[in-house]
Amino acid sequence: MPFWPLIECPGRKIGYARVSTKDQRLRMQRDALEAVGCDAIFEDHGVSGAKNSRPGLDDMLGSLKAGDSVIVFKLDRLGRSVLHLADLLVRLERDGVHFVSLSEGINTTTPGGKLVFHIFSAVAEFHRDIIVENTTAGIEAARRRGVTLGRPRSLSIDDIAEAHRQIMQGHKGVAEIASLFDVHPRTVSRAFMREGLEAA
Repeated sequence: MPFWPLIECPGRKIGYARVSTKDQRLRMQRDALEAVGCDAIFEDHGVSGAKNSRPGLDDMLGSLKAGDSVIVFKLDRLGRSVLHLADLLVRLERDGVHFVSLSEGINTTTPGGKLVFHIFSAVAEFHRDIIVENTTAGIEAARRRGVTLGRPRSLSIDDIAEAHRQIMQGHKGVAEIASLFDVHPRTVSRAFMREGLEAA
């Protein structure tokens, strides 16, 4: 087994491991997490990263306290996409939770590792800006071609991007966002799907 460095943090070490139905490396992940002294390990077995709901991940997020460190074997075990991973890391930083990825050598309990949070925050905003820009450009191009677009949507693309950020980073729930924009929760979910954004 590889040697994993000592990880010091003010709170608990919380491990998270995930394998899909085609990936049987859960023991390797668990062994690594145990080797660095995790106080608890949450797992999702046979759950694809593309699934919107992962019980183990949801339970882990609900158990975290400020000062804890979330530890994973590899980055791709945590987030189901770059945007989802970025939003999760932004949420962890906001909640005062550290993050460690053993394979990539990322450790936000160290001064240098804190830069990772800022990079992923920028990635999340960049990704949403691109979605807004592409959607706006597509609408303008359609108008120039004389395409009739129908009645305006209940949520603008800027509203959708902001709603997605608030929900995915754990600031608000779908029901709260729907109430804020005076729409039904299903309208919010359909808007995410239409723009290719992952559901909460």
